[in-house]
Amino acid sequence: MEFDIAVLPGDGIGPEVITQGVKVLEAVGARFGHCFRTSYAYVGGVAIDKYGTPLPENTVALAKKSSAVLFGAVGGPKWDDARTPVRPEQGILGLRKSLGLFANLRPVKVYQCLANASPLKPQLLNGVDMVVVRELTGGLYYAKPKRQWKTVQGRRGVDTMRYTEREVTQILRMGFEMARRRRGKLTSVDKANVLETSRLWREIATEIGREYPDVLLEHMLVDSCAMQLIVAPGRFDVIVTENTFGDILSDEAGVLSASLGMMPSASLGASLRRRGNTRGLYEPIHGTAPDIVGQGKANPLGTILSVALMLRYSLELPEESLVVERSVEKALVDGCRTADIASAGESVLTTTEMGDTIAKLVLHT
Repeated sequence: MEFDIAVLPGDGIGPEVITQGVKVLEAVGARFGHCFRTSYAYVGGVAIDKYGTPLPENTVALAKKSSAVLFGAVGGPKWDDARTPVRPEQGILGLRKSLGLFANLRPVKVYQCLANASPLKPQLLNGVDMVVVRELTGGLYYAKPKRQWKTVQGRRGVDTMRYTEREVTQILRMGFEMARRRRGKLTSVDKANVLETSRLWREIATEIGREYPDVLLEHMLVDSCAMQLIVAPGRFDVIVTENTFGDILSDEAGVLSASLGMMPSASLGASLRRRGNTRGLYEPIHGTAPDIVGQGKANPLGTILSVALMLRYSLELPEESLVVERSVEKALVDGCRTADIASAGESVLTTTEMGDTIAKLVLHT
C-alpha cells in the first residue's frame, strides 16, 4: 500500500525526534511492503524566519492532500515575545483549525519497568492505562473577543470561553465510543459549579450517556480530577474534557509515565469517506526543549508512539501499529533508556541510538 505523509519537524528538538519517527516508519514499510512517501514543510518559528508566518499556505496545502501529518514541536526563546502578534504556536493552532481536527487523544500508559522513574510512588501506578480526549478547536483558545488594551485605570485583557452544542456533542460521542471499546468507563471533566459552558457540557454528557448504558459515566470537577490523577490515577479509563482543561490535565497525566518524552498524541477530525480513513495530525506532547537541542538527549519514543497512532487511526494499519508499540515496550524491558527516563547507574542511549534500536526491533521481531 502507498501513503503520502506530510512531515513538519518544526523547531528545537522537533527535527531530531521526527527523524527517528520517520526511520521507524520506513522500517514498518520495509517489513510489511508499504510505501510511505514523506514530504517536508515549514511550520512554527522556522516558518516565521523563512516566510514571515508560522503557517505558510503551502504547508496547509501539503497537509490537506496527505494521508496524515507527522508533527514535531514549535516555539523557542528566539520567538518568545508575548508582545509580537506572530508567534510559532499559531502554526499548530491554525493547522488544527484548517484540517478540522476537533479531538486530541493522549494515551497514558505506565510501563512497569519504568515505574521507579516516575515521581509518584510505584504502588500508585499499578494498572494505569488511560486516554485523555481533549476538545481541540473551541473554548478559550479560539473564541472571541480576545485582546489586550489600556484604559485610564490600567491594562486589561480578555479571553472568551464559548462552546456550541455541536462541538460538545461530537467530542463527547467520540469519548463514549472509545470507552465502549476499552474498559467501559467515561469521566467527563468540567467546572459546572462556576462556568456556564461547563453546565452545558454536563447536560449534554448526561443526555448522550443515556445512549450508552454499557458505559459508566461519572462527572468530575477539573480541580478534583487534577488531584485524582496524582493520588489515584488507576481509577481512570477515558477522560473527556474541553480544550483548556484537557491541555493542562493531559500534561499532568504525562508525568505518570516517567517523562513527557514518552507521550504520544493524535489530533483527529472527521472520517475521510473518499479514502476510508480519518484525517489526523500526530505529535509528541513535549515542547521544543531548547536547552538540549543538538545534544542527542531528546527522547524520540513519544514521536515513535505517535507514528503507531498514525498507523492505527489514519492509515488503518492496526497490525503495523501494534508491532511498533510492542517494539517500544521490548526496548524498555531490555533496559534501553534515554537520559530523561534513566535511573542512576543505567546506561543511556542517544536520540539516534534509541531510534535505531526501535527500527531494528520493528524489522526483526
